[in-house]
Amino acid sequence: KEVKDVHEVQIKYGKLKSSKRSIEKLVRSYCMDVSRLVDVCRQSIVFQSVENITACLSSIAQDPDVRILRMKNRLNPGFDARRSAGYRDVALNLHIVSAQTKALGIDSHVCELQLLLQSVAELKSNEGHK
Repeated sequence: KEVKDVHEVQIKYGKLKSSKRSIEKLVRSYCMDVSRLVDVCRQSIVFQSVENITACLSSIAQDPDVRILRMKNRLNPGFDARRSAGYRDVALNLHIVSAQTKALGIDSHVCELQLLLQSVAELKSNEGHK
């Protein structure tokens, strides 16, 4: 599912990570520590420029309801792209802490937001990078 706005930003609604892929990641990467599996729920926003990604990051950082837990900046020129098979994005793990999320008991839920350039999104498979 994809949504475009007037600024040519695309929001790509991702599927929940499958049980098979979650178990694979737990075994291969996280030594069976379930608390480290934080990208079961993830979304992507696709931008035309790095400047637009920067502006979005600034807005997210200023939002009083958002708690950024971790940021992976794979757009950083110092990032060794061989580690990600050339995949580049900015991935945020975050909490949304608002009256509504507290009332629903989901204010500690960790979700992943991937900010990526259109050129990378076009190369990304429907399954997502591994």
